[in-house]
Amino acid sequence: MIPESFKEIITLDDGREISLETGKLAKQAHGSVVVRMGDTMLLCTVVSSRTPSTMDFFPLTVDYREKFAAAGRYPGGFMKREARPSNEEILIMRLVDRVLRPLFPSDYRYETQVMIQLMSHDETVVPDALAGLAASAAIQLSDIPFECAISEVRVARVNGEFIVNPSHSQLAEADMDIMVGASEDSVSMVEGLMDECSEEEMAEAIKVGHEAIKVQCQAQIRLAEKVGKKETREYEPLASDEELEKKIFDAVYDKAYAITEKALGKSERGEAFSALKEEVQEMFTEEELEEHGKMISGYFKEAQKKAVRDYTLKNKIRLDGRKLDEIRPIWCEVDYLPSTHGSAIFTRGETQALATVTLGTSREANMVDNPTLQDEETFYLHYNFPPFCTGEAYPIRGTSRREIGHGNLAQRALQGMIPEDCPYTVRVVSEVLESNGSSSMATVCAGTMSLMDAGIQLKKPVSGIAMGLISEGDDYAVLSDILGDEDALGDMDFKVTGTEDGITACQMDIKVKGLSYEILVKALKQAREGRLHILGKLTETIAQPNASVKPHAPKIITRTIPGDYIGSFIGPGGKHIQELQKNTETTIVINEVDEQGVVEILGTNQEGIDQVLQKIESMLFKPEVGSVYEVKVIKLLDFGAVVEYLDAPGNEVLLHISELAWERTNDVNDVLKLGDVIDVKYFGVDPRTRKEKVSRKALMPKPEGYKERPKGNSDRNNRDRNDKRNNRNRD
Repeated sequence: MIPESFKEIITLDDGREISLETGKLAKQAHGSVVVRMGDTMLLCTVVSSRTPSTMDFFPLTVDYREKFAAAGRYPGGFMKREARPSNEEILIMRLVDRVLRPLFPSDYRYETQVMIQLMSHDETVVPDALAGLAASAAIQLSDIPFECAISEVRVARVNGEFIVNPSHSQLAEADMDIMVGASEDSVSMVEGLMDECSEEEMAEAIKVGHEAIKVQCQAQIRLAEKVGKKETREYEPLASDEELEKKIFDAVYDKAYAITEKALGKSERGEAFSALKEEVQEMFTEEELEEHGKMISGYFKEAQKKAVRDYTLKNKIRLDGRKLDEIRPIWCEVDYLPSTHGSAIFTRGETQALATVTLGTSREANMVDNPTLQDEETFYLHYNFPPFCTGEAYPIRGTSRREIGHGNLAQRALQGMIPEDCPYTVRVVSEVLESNGSSSMATVCAGTMSLMDAGIQLKKPVSGIAMGLISEGDDYAVLSDILGDEDALGDMDFKVTGTEDGITACQMDIKVKGLSYEILVKALKQAREGRLHILGKLTETIAQPNASVKPHAPKIITRTIPGDYIGSFIGPGGKHIQELQKNTETTIVINEVDEQGVVEILGTNQEGIDQVLQKIESMLFKPEVGSVYEVKVIKLLDFGAVVEYLDAPGNEVLLHISELAWERTNDVNDVLKLGDVIDVKYFGVDPRTRKEKVSRKALMPKPEGYKERPKGNSDRNNRDRNDKRNNRNRD
């Protein structure tokens, strides 16, 4: 018997529909929903343990996977099974997690899994825009405690018009592409890239997205009511003790406030707060610490956080003594690493990034092979955050989700400034060597300078800044260039990158409800002032891209050849191209585009590159009828000489003995020697012999009294026989 299902329809402004359906699939999950738009279908399930975790944080896992079967494809490689998530899947997990996590109760410690699977793919629908909606809808259908319905939408601007959840083809034409996550009341997450848009334009896009989200939140509520909204489960909250909380607050607040007033550096400040924490712990017995240790630590953090926030709001001065809009001291250096193709150091306060650039051919492009997207990236950026950059030691277990997310943000910030005609595949790697906030923005700055140092002709340099917010009622403070501590105790972490003319990328997480657009725009404008200040420091270090790549860096030249020449250029089994690469010390890559061969020549030796170019020019050389060419004698025969075009080495033609001079020539050696350079006139293909014909005598005056020899049948027959014999000998 088919189970009863319940459905709710969301209609977008342009008439497209999104359906939410529950009741058919995954009924043992605590909540499950199928979200469908066009032929794209996502199944989302949520399960939360009934047993509390021993962890001192909320153990939430958000997992998003795209099934290859959804697009009627096989996984690539030898293992025909989906394995570890792709970077794109991880980025979608992060997008959903960042909106969901703050809405679970702060004292909820039950392991919770949200699993989203792409089950069917429609090429006209981008599925990541539906993942947040699916996650929230599944939670609304469960009994798991959760503050309110949320959703996420993508907003793109195409030809000046905002489109909610655009198609891939529309995205290709968009000059703004952002994801917005929000509840009905508040925007909590924004991430995306822009083509140098203004702060007001970005705020307008966020508003458009928020209006669409409000409709989707209402649809989730209606669906839950149709099914019969479950009572929120009871759970064991974290233990609390008001008397203990007051005791710790009284012991910590004033002293933490006093430490904040000293404007210490990160290390000294950390030592001071650690000493204060030890002092508080000495107020308790070992038994009390063992029983209430986590509670004491939590109350200490809350008292410390309030002291720092109050100090900043009251005095408009930061933890490290800066004004609200003041940027930390900056120093930069380029060309630091002698062997890389480009390098730069960017240091801002206690945050430092060292970026390198590597140049390659299209063979080094980053291949993207996902169920929903097959593409290649000729510009990509990798971000590494080792433990030592924060003075810590912990196990390294592969690339973290955070590293993937921060690298993607920096890549988006810079990719629009790479010129369209850049012949290289460009890889930027950022090594974070010190971190006290804004390491992803330091990566953008170091990346900009390293690209300019490498000779990549950036359209414009890009800088980045991380903004923060501390608010209490109507009082608030917008912080420029936040510290790591300010990120943890603040109400907003807002990273924005751009050129002098506009924003190129952003990533925003808002931890406070009801942030007004007035404060948002103020933060954006304050961020612009900070970006321009930082941009000035970058351009003081390197004002414009180097005119060319470094001497030890590979130069790349591209040439186009007709498609029917590709085979002969490569040779049987690649013999010709392999020999050419070996002899010239170059790398040669051929891609077929629109029935043409695009040849990429990469090498550090200009002489080797020139030899490859000469080979291509020779291969493509076609003499014009009636033109005169310089040729070199490379072989002498009884019936003529084989000559080579000087403009196209390797291109040979027979200069027949009868075309050497007007007088009869009995021996070729009487007229020519090996190595002689002479001029000849090209006559095209002789229709009689079907061979190309060149002549030396055609460029010489006829001798006085010269008479053409009669061309009888017997002479013609003899000449034909001789020509055939001579051609066989020459071949």
